[in-house]
Amino acid sequence: MDYETIRMSTHDDVAVLALSRPEVMNALSTQMRAEILHAVRTAEKESRVLVITGKGKAFCSGQDLGDRASIDNLNLERTLRDEYEPMLMAIFDCAIPTIAAVNGPAAGAGANLALACDVVIATESAVFLQAFTRIGLIPDAGGTYWLPRQMGMAKAMGAALFAEPISARQASDWGMIWEAVPDEDFSTVWAERASHLSRGPSLAYKNVKRALRASFENGLQEQLALEAKLQGEAGHSRDFKEGVMAFLEKRAAKFEGR
Repeated sequence: MDYETIRMSTHDDVAVLALSRPEVMNALSTQMRAEILHAVRTAEKESRVLVITGKGKAFCSGQDLGDRASIDNLNLERTLRDEYEPMLMAIFDCAIPTIAAVNGPAAGAGANLALACDVVIATESAVFLQAFTRIGLIPDAGGTYWLPRQMGMAKAMGAALFAEPISARQASDWGMIWEAVPDEDFSTVWAERASHLSRGPSLAYKNVKRALRASFENGLQEQLALEAKLQGEAGHSRDFKEGVMAFLEKRAAKFEGR
């Protein structure tokens, strides 16, 4: 597929998906959502890590309100169900680790696109903004799901109601994202994080995601049973055998991802 609104590159099993509409702060158009969906599904099959970042000064400014001839014709329910949901579920359910490398402001659906990823690494100058109530809407694109789980209800409610910018440092301190790093180190840090995951035990990563997410719905006994099942699968993998041998031989493990 030839992409027009995003850029894809792959190096050493790391796929980098860059939102590429810098003239509108990488606002999400119908075409961009379709291209992201296709790119995520492709990366899942061909790479071991997926990084989503933005071109230019912003990560993503959210829904492109200029993407329709008239706001009166904008069917938000249909747009969310038919365009956002498949894209977000593809990212959330991606079998490989996903990193949002937030290079600048992430607002509205753009902020929640980042939160759909497994790990969010932001430059310190970035901000996260649940801007929805500023235009009479509620947080969407998964915002009402991720925010209370990652920040707690009190912070999530304030972020949604007041629609105030949250600095990357605040987001990190509140548990909304994994880390905020100095601007000058940002590109190096996320690249190193992605490289680390690309060399790791992919089956274990997949099952880590599955187990942690299931814990919100399971009781302790159910979660212990799931851990046993998934650990049984991991124990039969080549990566487990390689990890043990590397430990005993005091060398770095060379995981194959199976």
